[in-house]
Amino acid sequence: MHSALARTGLRAAGRSLQRSQRRNMGDGPFTDAMHVKKNKYVEEWNGRREITEKAFTVNPNNLFSLVLCCVVIPYGVYDMTRRELVSKGDPRYKRSGLA
Repeated sequence: MHSALARTGLRAAGRSLQRSQRRNMGDGPFTDAMHVKKNKYVEEWNGRREITEKAFTVNPNNLFSLVLCCVVIPYGVYDMTRRELVSKGDPRYKRSGLA
């Protein structure tokens, strides 16, 4: 009984060695002319995007738009939605204890 199992295991191992999978690391049947070519403008944009926090400075020229986008517009959206909840008598607003 043990020898039959051993022979079966050896046969299965031999078959798996014969059918080993070839891996080309994603190359496939492509020639060198079909590979991706880098675009220098895209690479430059990507490099500048990575260092934006280091290159960004606040000065009088961009201060107004910065305050507008980061403070005024979000507060305006909050105030409009809060007023709508209060005026419509929304149950979520009533349960919150603020009404």
